[in-house]
Amino acid sequence: MVGLNISSLILWGAKGHAKVLREFLEPEGFEIVAVFDNDPCAVPPFHGVPLYVGEPGLRTWLDTLPHRRIGFLVAIGGARGRERIELHDRLVAAGLHAVVAVHPRAFVARDVILGPGAQVLAGACVGTEVRLGRCCIINTGAAVDHETSLGHGVHIGPGASVAGCVEIGDYAFVGIGAVILPRVRVGQNAIVGAGSVVTRDIPENVVAFGSPARVVRTNPRLRE
Repeated sequence: MVGLNISSLILWGAKGHAKVLREFLEPEGFEIVAVFDNDPCAVPPFHGVPLYVGEPGLRTWLDTLPHRRIGFLVAIGGARGRERIELHDRLVAAGLHAVVAVHPRAFVARDVILGPGAQVLAGACVGTEVRLGRCCIINTGAAVDHETSLGHGVHIGPGASVAGCVEIGDYAFVGIGAVILPRVRVGQNAIVGAGSVVTRDIPENVVAFGSPARVVRTNPRLRE
């Protein structure tokens, strides 16, 4: 965990990913002091930790904030990389500090570049000379091999394997158990379906799945 002498954190996201993060953050000595979510029907995920909704909730909380350094992580998984980046930038602008979360049972090579807000979860492996942009998630048991580059907001799903010298564009999502072979490029906003095997480049803004993976439609999030 890299937190620049920060011990108090907020999480934006009140569902399962927040619970995964808290499971290893608190034993490492970090206190979750508040949780935020844009869903007005969200339920507080942790006993004794206040939940605030959206921008009004953030403003209310900031008005009561003591003069101390508070870190944050965006606890939103899935194919929502653009949303993670937008929230990340908003929280930085509010004066909070992005941290990097690495589970104690993950392996990260010494020369890996981890962008602000990056998260490497239990059992994940990140090889030498890998570069992660802002708010990347390397989920449980995933592997990212040598000299691979991940853009901002990329999410590598649980158990997925990304080989060496791969390039993955901003906001892309690689589903559970997918495999990406060496020297392949996955374009910005692309979604690789669970269990797929990517043997050739995947263009931007599409959904691809199968073995070998083939483009099946436009990314539906682009229409939201």
